[in-house]
Amino acid sequence: YHGQNQIYGRLMTLITPVDRRNLLRGAALASGGMALSPLFPAWAKSGSHGLHSLAGQPGVLSGDNIEVTVGQSAFRLGKKTGHAYTINGTLPGPLIRLREGQNVKLVVRNTLDEDTSVHWHGMLLPFHMDGVPGVSYPGIGPGESFTYEFPMKQHGTYWYHSHSHMQEAMGMYGALIVDPVGKDPIAYDREHVLVLSDWSFAHAHVNFTKQKQKAGYFNKRKQTFAGLAKGEDQPLSERMMWGQMLMDPTDIADVTGAYYHYLINGHDSMGNWTGIFKPGERVRLRIINAAAMSNFNIRVPGLPMTIVAADGLPLSPVETDEFQIAVAETWDVVIEPKEAIPIAFIAESIDRSGQCRATLAPQMGMVAPIPPLRGRPLLTMKDMGMDHGSGGGDMAGMDHSKMTPEEMAAMDSAMGKMDHGSMNMRDPSVAPQVKMGPGVASLAPMPMDRNKERPTGLEKVPHRVLTLSQLRALEPNPDQRIPSREIDVHLTANMERYMWSMDGEKYSEKTEPLPFRHNERVRVNLINHTMMPHPIHLHGHFFEVVNGQKGQYPRKNVVNVLPGAKVTFDFTADAMGDWAFHCHMLMHMHAGMFRVVTVRHEEEGQ
Repeated sequence: YHGQNQIYGRLMTLITPVDRRNLLRGAALASGGMALSPLFPAWAKSGSHGLHSLAGQPGVLSGDNIEVTVGQSAFRLGKKTGHAYTINGTLPGPLIRLREGQNVKLVVRNTLDEDTSVHWHGMLLPFHMDGVPGVSYPGIGPGESFTYEFPMKQHGTYWYHSHSHMQEAMGMYGALIVDPVGKDPIAYDREHVLVLSDWSFAHAHVNFTKQKQKAGYFNKRKQTFAGLAKGEDQPLSERMMWGQMLMDPTDIADVTGAYYHYLINGHDSMGNWTGIFKPGERVRLRIINAAAMSNFNIRVPGLPMTIVAADGLPLSPVETDEFQIAVAETWDVVIEPKEAIPIAFIAESIDRSGQCRATLAPQMGMVAPIPPLRGRPLLTMKDMGMDHGSGGGDMAGMDHSKMTPEEMAAMDSAMGKMDHGSMNMRDPSVAPQVKMGPGVASLAPMPMDRNKERPTGLEKVPHRVLTLSQLRALEPNPDQRIPSREIDVHLTANMERYMWSMDGEKYSEKTEPLPFRHNERVRVNLINHTMMPHPIHLHGHFFEVVNGQKGQYPRKNVVNVLPGAKVTFDFTADAMGDWAFHCHMLMHMHAGMFRVVTVRHEEEGQ
């Protein structure tokens, strides 16, 4: 919607009357109805010397009383201008910096002609301050304001974003940093915030509709006969098997670099966001994935990274060369550049269809090189939850001689349950609680613990890659009780029809909440029956990822569940109220992969 009538004509057939009004308003903004102003707040401007130098500058907010305004702005990227939802007129929004122990009032004013909201991601707060319309409050109507008030119970790297009308995909997000009341357990000399995002000039609802209308609409890197001849793609026999099951091994990211512009602090690679350092310093990078739909592979070529925190909470340091950050996660890393040369920070989409480069340098004007995109990855049998003993997961390459009799029997059973003529592997005995129907195309016959495995697309790189099993909390969780019960939550989908759900049920008013008694300890198994990773976020709580680190499981509020995998976490239901529990892939959540967790006193019937 950039002023071209033929584009408007096509879009108007895909959107509702309310969306149509917003679209026309956005077109007016982009065509001159609103003067273009710099959208970058001070902390996100290129040439930053770090957060320590930004106190008091525009776009950095602190104190006990903070006011922000939600509105619309024209956002320019290269030679193209689009329509953004912004906070205080900037993309990303202001950086809010608070201190552990303080009580803050945050007034959000809505100047839009539609409802909005702000969710304080990862914050421990009263449920009615969580900012999820329909769950914790009604939202903020047009022309209205809402005052959030809550104490800072933790410190670390967090963020905030809209939970309304997919506004988050259109630019409505920002960083939230909470400093510790005492000494910071992470030692550093300089810090930079790096907010990753994916930007589309098409409205998020338009992208969603296209995905619903045609499976794999945005996937422009499917297998070809040319790829087969070059040895880059799977052999025909294997491709035919995938085809019979209506699955595509290249379907790794719903929306790809063919349509998305990948951004760091609102800048693309050509914008070259630059952060300053001095050689020999310990530089802390606070990395926030505010993307709507994109997981990223993160590396600083030629320099190791030390992982020191995840989702705001400190970890025992782990050195690695590359890691994957899922949508909505935050990771803190420390790098120690020794030379006065420009260093590239690379955020590459997990399907390797695009990337964004930022530069870390001792002075402005220096540009780090952009590495070529690496080869496109392919999904394997492991991603169907079917691989046992294959040594790599490829169907054609399975070595049955290395399988145990039990594995052979399980594989024979799974293959026998495949319905090649319709969908696949739909035996309800695999997951009896799942509501079977057109929204559940398959059930993984053998979901497995993949905590020790490299994440999707990084299986074969030659250097070190962080795995979930390597994470260890810096300090043990205060609640060491053994969980009193265990439940399964199944992540389900019909990817061909773009239907996403939990336990086979799309979120609606009729979906029953997941009930918990106040302060009970529960073990939750997340079982992914789909062929895409899902970053699952629980509001209002931290949970311990059961990853083999005895006694000091890492505590997170988002965990990325790999395809065909099972991830287990323990948590204490210590926050009363109703809480959102969902996949943070925005279109997956919008399509129905969302539940409500309700925490009540036992006498209330839970």
